[in-house]
Amino acid sequence: MRRFASVLPRTNSRYLRSRCYSNSTSDPIGTTDNGNSTSDPIGTTDNGDFTSDPIISIKNATFYRQHPSALEANDARINPPIFPNLTFEVASSSGNSGRGHHEHWCVVGSSSAGKTTFLEVIRGQHLCFPPTARSYPYLSSPEIDRKDHRLRSSFRAIQYVGFGGKHGGGLRGGNTAGSYLSARYESRREATDFTVLDYLEGNIELNPSSETAVGSRSRALSRPRKKRKRKLNAGLQKVIHDLNLEELVDLPVSKLSNGQTRRAKIAKALLDKPELLLLDEPFMGLDPPTMNAISSLLRRLAKAEEPRIMLSLRPQDPLPEWINNVVYLGPELRVHHQGFAGKVLRNLGMKPRARERLEIAARKRLSLSRDGLPWHGEISGSEGEPIVEMRDIRVEYGDKVVLGNWQEVFDGKERQGFNWTVRRGQRWVICGLNGSGKTTLLSLICSDHPQSYSVPIRLFSFPRLPQPGTPGISIFDLQSRIGHSSPEIHNFFPKHLSLSRCIESAWSDTFLSRPSLTYKRDILVDTYLKWFEPELNPAYAPMTSFSRKKTGSQIRARCVNHGDHVLNFDSTAATEWADNIRFADLPFSAQRVALFLRALIKKPDLVVLDEAFSGMDDALRDKCLLFLTWGTTKVYSKSGGNHSRKVLDTRNEVLELEGVRVEGLSSEQALIVVSHVKEEVPGLVRDWVYLPEAGTGEKARFGHLDGPLEGAHGRWEEIWGMAE
Repeated sequence: MRRFASVLPRTNSRYLRSRCYSNSTSDPIGTTDNGNSTSDPIGTTDNGDFTSDPIISIKNATFYRQHPSALEANDARINPPIFPNLTFEVASSSGNSGRGHHEHWCVVGSSSAGKTTFLEVIRGQHLCFPPTARSYPYLSSPEIDRKDHRLRSSFRAIQYVGFGGKHGGGLRGGNTAGSYLSARYESRREATDFTVLDYLEGNIELNPSSETAVGSRSRALSRPRKKRKRKLNAGLQKVIHDLNLEELVDLPVSKLSNGQTRRAKIAKALLDKPELLLLDEPFMGLDPPTMNAISSLLRRLAKAEEPRIMLSLRPQDPLPEWINNVVYLGPELRVHHQGFAGKVLRNLGMKPRARERLEIAARKRLSLSRDGLPWHGEISGSEGEPIVEMRDIRVEYGDKVVLGNWQEVFDGKERQGFNWTVRRGQRWVICGLNGSGKTTLLSLICSDHPQSYSVPIRLFSFPRLPQPGTPGISIFDLQSRIGHSSPEIHNFFPKHLSLSRCIESAWSDTFLSRPSLTYKRDILVDTYLKWFEPELNPAYAPMTSFSRKKTGSQIRARCVNHGDHVLNFDSTAATEWADNIRFADLPFSAQRVALFLRALIKKPDLVVLDEAFSGMDDALRDKCLLFLTWGTTKVYSKSGGNHSRKVLDTRNEVLELEGVRVEGLSSEQALIVVSHVKEEVPGLVRDWVYLPEAGTGEKARFGHLDGPLEGAHGRWEEIWGMAE
C-alpha cells in the first residue's frame, strides 16, 4: 500500500511516509486550480468518439444543504456552497472510460474536508444548482432495464457503506440498538441478538411480518446454539463465500470484531447488486493484516466491476495500490485536485521516496517527537502502586476461549492464562489482531464484562467482589477512577446531549444522570472547550491580535497564543455555543475529540484510550497527543513549516487567575492505549503487550521501549512480530 499525505500549500501535513507511485502508464489527467479535469471527459475515446454513458455526470455544479434562496439559508456561514463549480464523472465500465483501463476512484481529505458529503453528492443527496448539472445517464440506459429496472434509482444503484460517525460502525438497526455496554458479553440470547445471517437476509425487525416470521427469523430464534447447516440461495452463498463469512453466519452481530463487522456490512451492500459501491473510510481501526485482506477483497471486486468501488480515506491512511484515480478535497468543501493518482501526487508536490528515508530525514530535522518528547529516554516519575493486577485470566464462552488460552512464566512461576500488572505512572499500549481480545481485556478492567466478577483480577488493590477481610470495589467507584474513550462508548453515547453536557458527564454515574459539578469544575470545562474551540465550534472565528490595553487589575493579558491563532480566555468570553450544539450534530472527528476530553477532564487514576484518535486527521490527532502530554502548557509553532515544527511553552497566567491549571498526565496516573496505527500511539508509551490471535495457543508477548514509537523505524514492526 501507499500512504497519501496532504502537502498542499498552507496545510498541516507532515511528510509522506511511504512510496507513492502511479499504477497507470497512461498520460495523466491535467487538473486546474479548482480541481476540474482539463482532459477529454470520461466516456470518450482518444479521438473524441462517444462510447457509452457514465454512471454519474456532474458538470459545473454547485451543491447546497438548504435552498440558497430561503431566508434563513441565505447566509453563506449557515449554508455554505458545497464543492462549487464541480465537474466529475465516473465511467460505467473500463471499456467506456476512454483510457482503456479500469477506473478505481478514491476521495482523500482531512476529517473536516467533506469526504462523506462528497459521497452523498455522488449518490444524489443535497441540492444541485443548476438542477440539470447532475445526471445519471447510464442508469437510464436500456442496459439497466435488462439488468434490473429498480437500478434506475440512484439510491438503489449507488450504495453507501459508512463505518463511523452518524452511520455507525455496527450492524444493528436503529430499532434494535443495545441498551448498555456489557450486553455484548452476556451469554443469554435476547430476541434482538440477531445473527449475521439475519442481518444479511434483512430479518432484523422486532415485529416481522407473518411471511418473514414463518421464514428464517423464526428459525433463528429457535435455532440451537451449535452451528446448523441451512440451504441458502446462490447469490447469498456466493457473497458469504467471497467475503469469508461462512464461520460467522450463526454468530450474533454484537460478537463480531471490527474487521468482521466491515466484511458483513460490505456483504449486505453487495446483495443489492449495486452498480457503484461507496465505502467511507473502510480501513479505519483495522490492524495491518486485516487491512491488507480487506484491500485485496475490494481489489478483486473492483477489478471484476461487480460492483465498481469508490473509497474515501484520510491523508494519513494507506492508499491501496489498485487505486489509480484520486479526488483530493481541500478546506471549505472544495475539490483541489482530481485525476490519475500519479498526476495528483505530483500536483501536491510529492515525489516517490522510500518510507525509511523519509522517517530518518524527518527525525534529523526535528529535535522532539510530535508530542514534545525527546527521541530517547524514560519518562519522568517513578512507578507506583499497582492499579490493575491480573492473574491466570482466562475468558471463555462455552468451549471457545477468547483470551488466556496459553501457559506462561510470570514472576518466576508457570501460570495458565493471561497475567499482567499496571502500576501508577506506567504508560502501556495493547496491540493485536482484530478479534485477539483487546476489547475483552479492557472490558474486564472497566467491569463492563460479566466475568470481571469471577476472574482473579484486582483493581486499585481491591477485588471486584468482597472477600474475607477485604471489601470489594463498586462499579461507581471504578467509574470515578477510570477515564475511558472507545468506539463502544461512542456507539452507545446519547447523541441528543449537548457538547458541554457530554464533557460534564465525566462526573456522572451514568451517561444521562446529573453530573456532580462545582465552580472549579465549571471553569475547567470552559477551559477545555476554549482550548479545542477551533475543532468543536463550527462558527469559530479566531482572534488575530492580542487585546492587551487593560488597566488596574486587568493589566495581565487574557489570551494565549495557540499556534496560528489566539484564543481568548477572558472570563467573560462565552462558551454558550457548546450548550447549543448537540453531540449528534458534530462531525465524527469532533465527536471523538469530545469523548477524548471527557476521559481526561476529571484527572482519573487510569486513562483508557481505545482507538480514541481513530477518525482524526494528522493535525487534530497531534494536537490531542500534545494535550495529553502537556495540557495547555505547550503549543505547536507552525511558522517554520511541517518539517521544522516546534513545541513552545505557553503563558498560563490566564488559567492561573481562575485557579485552574491544565497539565498533562501526571506521575500518579496510568495510561492504557489500544491502537493499530503507530502514529496514534502517544510518545509517552514505554511498555507494550501483544495479544495473540484467539485459538492459536500462542502466549502474549511483552516489551519495553526506549523512546517514542515515532522516533525509530523498527519499533512498531518489533511489536507486531514483523521485524526483519
